[in-house]
Amino acid sequence: MKKIILATGLTAMLALAACNTVNGAGRDLKSAGDAVSGASGKDGK
Repeated sequence: MKKIILATGLTAMLALAACNTVNGAGRDLKSAGDAVSGASGKDGK
């Protein structure tokens, strides 16, 4: 029973860490895209 609880906890921690990493990467890519759009003068405004 302890092994199941430990495995579940570790899986949850890994899933949360992965979501954080993907979220941060998405923000970085959006920021880079905004910078390129702004530099080209075509920011859609």
